[in-house]
Amino acid sequence: MDKDSPIFVAGARGLVGSAIVRRLQSSGYKNVYSPSRQELDLSDADQVRKYFERVKPEYVFIAAAKVGGILANNTQPVEFLLENLKIQNTLIPVSYEFGVTKLLFLGSTCIYPKFCEQPIKESALLSGPLEPTNEAYAIAKIAGIKLCQAYKKEYGFNAICAQPTNLYGPNDNFSSTGSHVIPGLMRRIIEAKEEKLEKITCWGTGTPTREFLYVDDLADACIFLMDSYDGIDIVNVGTGDEISIADLTRLICEKVGWEGDIEWDTSKPDGTPRKVCDISKLKSLGWSPKVDLAKGIELTLSWFKDHQDSIRT
Repeated sequence: MDKDSPIFVAGARGLVGSAIVRRLQSSGYKNVYSPSRQELDLSDADQVRKYFERVKPEYVFIAAAKVGGILANNTQPVEFLLENLKIQNTLIPVSYEFGVTKLLFLGSTCIYPKFCEQPIKESALLSGPLEPTNEAYAIAKIAGIKLCQAYKKEYGFNAICAQPTNLYGPNDNFSSTGSHVIPGLMRRIIEAKEEKLEKITCWGTGTPTREFLYVDDLADACIFLMDSYDGIDIVNVGTGDEISIADLTRLICEKVGWEGDIEWDTSKPDGTPRKVCDISKLKSLGWSPKVDLAKGIELTLSWFKDHQDSIRT
């Protein structure tokens, strides 16, 4: 990408899209287009065509998606499936139609089977049953990957696919019902400290392990891939490190400064027992993460405190 290239970022108000916009702008890219959902309905092909006709993007990052944690995925499978399909089934074909030079589609490591071999290699895709708690979202993302690969195979369209692990950082969703694990825990533990609670109750057993990537590292990887990778195969983006949910909860308690007790509600689902990426492909291309989990949590807590009145809660 040249510094003057017109670049379109879909989902620029969300966790991932806002990080990509920050990274592009801080790197000197001058023509970054990042409309809000009020300005552009990404599921409306006519609106997207009119917008592309005006800005003529050469590069497209698709970071727009309906996302959420276990509760949201469990209770809204129709919305998770349909809304994500609509967005990608509009943006990918319209990008090809308008001669976009290159497109990066962001999936998720939840596309992989529940019990696949760990660390998860890209070749594990479609090798077994999905995790039931986020099946609808995963199916939508797999469809987006296959659409990109089909366009590349049939028409030579340079569409690449990155699969980030669990993310956290500035502009995350900190709501009590729709958040992912780190922002959800942060909010609950901060509130427990403020309300002087003696204990909190968390879902599951605390034993599952997860990998977490600071979102600004993902943004850096996306720009790296846009500049350096043209393959048809998907690429994992993560850290390669894992931590149990119980240890993660204790780490956040430490960073917040709350010393209460943690009770585990084992009647609630754990989700996938273990999930950590094999990132050897990305490392072989020359990229590695820079922000470790402890530092990333500190940065996110600092951002949360600075934006507490305006963030998604």
